[in-house]
Amino acid sequence: MKITKYLHSCLVFELEGHKLLFDPGKFSFAEGRVTPQMFADVNSIVITHIHPDHLDLDNLKEIVALSNAIIYTNIEVGTAIKKEGLSYSLIEDGVYNIGSFTLEAISVQHEPLLDNPIPKMTGFIINNKVLHPVDSMEDKMHKYKGIPLLIMVTMAPFANELRIASFADAIQPQQILPVHDGYAKDFFIEQRYQNYSKHFEQQGIKFNRVYKLGDSITI
Repeated sequence: MKITKYLHSCLVFELEGHKLLFDPGKFSFAEGRVTPQMFADVNSIVITHIHPDHLDLDNLKEIVALSNAIIYTNIEVGTAIKKEGLSYSLIEDGVYNIGSFTLEAISVQHEPLLDNPIPKMTGFIINNKVLHPVDSMEDKMHKYKGIPLLIMVTMAPFANELRIASFADAIQPQQILPVHDGYAKDFFIEQRYQNYSKHFEQQGIKFNRVYKLGDSITI
């Protein structure tokens, strides 16, 4: 399974010819380096929640027009995109087979935000190898301790590094893929990722310093 990052929390999972796009949001497209044309060959799209850094309606419309990909999402996002003329396949808690992927959908609680309502958010276990908790650090995910890969928020208005590292320490994944870094400058990301790497290496956890456009890992 190859996972390629397109800035912030936008990821493409690729396995056996099927491309699964997660969360093409506004932060990925903000500077013009990421374009809808880059996703013209995706087969499926997952939107985890309604926040704009995970959902960019204008660019999502263009991606669907280019790719004819099916959108999979929860009822809150689905209701919003349907008003814009997009169809979707509803995902609730349970197991779904999408192309080469088996996704276990889990309702997860978004971390609190200043003066903002909490959205409905869906996390995933992907092919029993990847925990994608999105913007959640709920204790209930500790049951996935030892999973091969954790997709981990690394910086956010709703968490500091101590909170983030503590969550990952409890999960004890074999590897970490960092996300949610699209609003930071490269020099700052490099500094913070060096710090994360040092912390997790002490526990035998590989922290993949993936943040540049097109960076990828294979598991």
